[in-house]
Amino acid sequence: MGKNLYKKVWEAHEVRKLPNGQSQIFIGLHLIHEVTSPQAFGMIRDLKLNVAYPNLTFATVDHIIPTDDIARPLKDHLADEMLSALQKNTQESHITYLGADSGQQGIVHVIGPELGLTQPGLTIACGDSHTSTHGAFGTLAFGIGTTQVRDVLATQTLALSPLKVRKIEVNGKLGKGVTAKDIILHIIRKLGVKGGVGFAYEYTGDTITNLTMEERMTLCNMSIEGGARCGYINPDQTTYDYLKGRKYVATQNWSDLVKKWDGFKSDADATYDDLAPFLAQEINPTVTWGINPGQAVFIDETIPDPKNYQGLERDSIQEALDFMKFKPNQPVKGIPVQVAFLGSCTNGRLSDFIEVAKLIKGHKVAKGVRALAVPGSQAVDHEARKLGIDAVFQEAGFEWRKPGCSMCLAMNPDKLVGDEICASSSNRNFKGRQGSPTGRTILMSPIMVVAAAITGRVSDAREVFVL
Repeated sequence: MGKNLYKKVWEAHEVRKLPNGQSQIFIGLHLIHEVTSPQAFGMIRDLKLNVAYPNLTFATVDHIIPTDDIARPLKDHLADEMLSALQKNTQESHITYLGADSGQQGIVHVIGPELGLTQPGLTIACGDSHTSTHGAFGTLAFGIGTTQVRDVLATQTLALSPLKVRKIEVNGKLGKGVTAKDIILHIIRKLGVKGGVGFAYEYTGDTITNLTMEERMTLCNMSIEGGARCGYINPDQTTYDYLKGRKYVATQNWSDLVKKWDGFKSDADATYDDLAPFLAQEINPTVTWGINPGQAVFIDETIPDPKNYQGLERDSIQEALDFMKFKPNQPVKGIPVQVAFLGSCTNGRLSDFIEVAKLIKGHKVAKGVRALAVPGSQAVDHEARKLGIDAVFQEAGFEWRKPGCSMCLAMNPDKLVGDEICASSSNRNFKGRQGSPTGRTILMSPIMVVAAAITGRVSDAREVFVL
């Protein structure tokens, strides 16, 4: 009987089975940043332990770094202390640190792939929920907590329970203006934000195969928002073409390397614990209206009426309506926005900015809308500037910022004010996520964000840009 990729990678990294039913799994790549690592380094220091495999850990700064003025010391003294701690810890432990003066700094889930650190068949861990992004390359990539960051630093292993695997198959041709972001928001809407608990998601089907690597990263990035511990896509020629020539990818014996990566693919007769089929042509541009990513509708639909639901679902809808200050059966199209944010580990890559730049030429951000464009990495920023994309955005009225997580989670100066509504290309719309306890987030694709920025309202990009 064949095996799926999850099973193959798990078995390749299983050190031993533990008495409690878990397995000790070797972690092939550990990514750290300034927020969840200082305590972990402190813990291994207290235990008088050293970092076991410093060559397999890479550090960068992304969560707290400002996207305007990064002169040291930072204006936020606590943030500056966190940066200093990361620099000190990585230096003492001989870990590669990709800081703001490296030319390679950026959101950890953006720089991993662009440097070629993320490779098929790896197990990857990082103290951040959206580590699932790296599954786009055929890896098992887990977001972990601070104590687990400690464990990986000290042993390069994690104690993990095996997951079930759900095969999510998407077939067909996407319509105009429908993107990878819409696919994943639709999947989460249908399967629920807890639908993936206990599962790894394997995304497959011809729609998925036809996505670029950056689109695949957007898809896998939000697996965690659907409750899945990780999500992945089998590697293929698109994967190998993306990786070839990247800094940390071997240049010799390329065919042998590809053969090795191919070996991790799910077998044709692999079995799964569940199957969830979708048709691409049934997916339309999707936006959230509530306080979790599953509370979403197509752009031409209305917000649900709690009267039509029962129990916890009814209560959840009412709670969302109360917080968002929306009414039942209100059309989502036309809701005014005050902020537009284009960036994050979900949609802050070069292709996101290239696609949007094609559309916004000749348009202007609506009066009263604050619009931020934040590259996911210094490499994205550099390439965008070479292509003149930064100028296109600035001419349209966007602020072009320095790389970082920015307004995705607002652990930096980029925050909503009061109950502002933000059209956001990020991944979470929880209460207070973007810095203000009463700030409201509407998740959508990058082209929908700029459509909202230009009209000042949640809008259908297909109509705004005549797609």
